[in-house]
Amino acid sequence: MTADPEPGGLPIAPFRQFLLKIHSLCNLSCDYCYMYFAADQSWRRRPPVMTLDTMRQAVDRIAEHAREHELSTVRLILHGGEPLLVGKRHLAHLLDIVAERLAPVVEVRWSMQSNGVLLDHAFLALLRRHRVGVAVSLDGTRAGHDRHRRFANGRASHERVAAALRRLGEPRHRDLFVGLLCTVDLDSDPVETYEALLEFDPPRVDFTLRHGDWQHPPPGLEHRTAPPTRPPDVVPYGEPTPYARWLVAAFDRWFDAPRKETRVRMFEEVISGVLGGAVHTEVFGLEPVDLVVVEADGALEHSDSLKIVGEGVPETGLDIFRHSFSQVLATETIRRRQAGLRGLGPVCRDCTLADVCGGGLYTHRHHPVTGFETPSVYCHDLAAFIGHVRSRVRTAVAQLAGGAPRIGPEHPSAPF
Repeated sequence: MTADPEPGGLPIAPFRQFLLKIHSLCNLSCDYCYMYFAADQSWRRRPPVMTLDTMRQAVDRIAEHAREHELSTVRLILHGGEPLLVGKRHLAHLLDIVAERLAPVVEVRWSMQSNGVLLDHAFLALLRRHRVGVAVSLDGTRAGHDRHRRFANGRASHERVAAALRRLGEPRHRDLFVGLLCTVDLDSDPVETYEALLEFDPPRVDFTLRHGDWQHPPPGLEHRTAPPTRPPDVVPYGEPTPYARWLVAAFDRWFDAPRKETRVRMFEEVISGVLGGAVHTEVFGLEPVDLVVVEADGALEHSDSLKIVGEGVPETGLDIFRHSFSQVLATETIRRRQAGLRGLGPVCRDCTLADVCGGGLYTHRHHPVTGFETPSVYCHDLAAFIGHVRSRVRTAVAQLAGGAPRIGPEHPSAPF
């Protein structure tokens, strides 16, 4: 829920998610990584590890923000680089600081995004003591994963990640398993990718699009040099939509399953949107952004993905030692990202899909001339995918209303 508008008329919503960069480096060298191989190279001048003093200050600022905005819960996301590189002893100290200084003020919900390489039983036992959920990056099949997610020496990582996921899936650790994060790769078969993820019985899967903008288009979209000047139809104007084709194939495999195999966040959120509900992701929807990044040195930044746009683009110029989180809320980027439809450019505001699409990820809209007033570089793909989902859902609803089974004898447990 948003707070009252500030005098400028734009709504303000407090931060509820705090992404903590507890380690700036990574033990993998994924070739599509936006942290180390993008335009912004600020990681080179940051300390590798968040100190205990920095964590204490961050936690105290979060407590201050929770009191100021009367928050009942906050979510802390341990991130990197690779957060497990901090080691067990330092991680234990970081978690204890939160338990001592923040948990008495507000309910803390924890999660960690990891590549899984270091996730052993000792780490899992530590995370269990503090009820930290774990999401792991896995790009589907062994071949698909190892195509991009390798160690710096070129060695493949799938075997190590798969072993970690088997540990995480054991009964004693299973309740820590948040889900799998999979980056869409046009060179991988979407159905094979989805089914490879299912082998680890994830409670949730989240597909993400490769980061790119109009100056640095993602693979397969290099031909897109000029943003659309009018909103796309449900079926775009003959524009190739390779990412939509990929997502449609994965969606149909998931949607048509005779039982609910797992949750897929992107798919569920788009279904919610086409049914008139809220959409709560960065890639889709108009909900106000409520996440802020705390770097290892205490700098306060916008979303990491902005690192692909240019050097310093994610920076706010603020830090936890001198500034409050409410001061970040007053920055132009946050105000625009909390402005709903008003925060979009004219083409997106006129689009009938805007309530679901939300203009796409903020980063993907950037153009060197028009800035973020531009439709996403994925605009046509998003439109084609949303159109497909809307058609499938309308047909399914009509079948259910008519009493006909949608996908078989177990259709009441279907994903939507």
